Order: sequence, then structure tokens, then C-alpha cells
Amino acid sequence: MSDLMLFPCSYGADDPERATVPFIAAATAAVSGHRAVVVCTVEGVTLGIPGVADDIEDEGLPPLGDLFRQLVAAGGEVWLCSACATKRSITGDQELVEGATIVGAARIVEALAEGKAITLT
Repeated sequence: MSDLMLFPCSYGADDPERATVPFIAAATAAVSGHRAVVVCTVEGVTLGIPGVADDIEDEGLPPLGDLFRQLVAAGGEVWLCSACATKRSITGDQELVEGATIVGAARIVEALAEGKAITLT
């Protein structure tokens, strides 16, 4: 696989288009053989809760739940900011969507040092 690529996502159901676009890019990167990670912050962390991404679809765009699964099936990951998750009462004790992991700021900073962050919004 090639270098790590990070795709930031700070939106969820509050803005379906902005929530979906990073997953389009990340899934495309993963399917193309890149190591792709969507880093979810703020409302984006809610996408790690089972069922949330499946309910997000914006006209003219693929369903977010399908993109999430495509990303993970191609070896991609979804990281949920631990501070943002804690603020929203999302903990490691509850079930998360397959491929989603709660990570701390240190892991995100480490990944930024080794990879590329892609800004789409």
C-alpha cells in the first residue's frame, strides 16, 4: 500500500453533503490501493454509531452507509476523535460500526506526521 492519506470529516446528519464527500474520496483512495483513513471530529463522530451513516443520503450522492462499508472492505479505517466522542457520550464500551475506532489526539498527530491530510470542504 502507498502512503497514509487522512480525510477529515466534521459533519454527520447535520450536513449530509459535507459528511459524504470525504467518504467518497477515501473509499476511492482505498479501492485504488492507498491506505485511507477518515478522521471524524465534532458531529462526524456520530457516524461511528451503528445505523447513523445508513440514514444519511443526499440527492445526487451515493448513500453514506454504502461508502462507509466500501471504504472498510477495501482496508480503510474510520477514526473517531476521542474528545469529540466523549463530549457526545460515545465510548469504547458501546458497539461501533465495523471499521470505526476511537483514537486520541496523539494517534492523529502521529498519522499526520507520517501521511497526508486531504481537505475537501
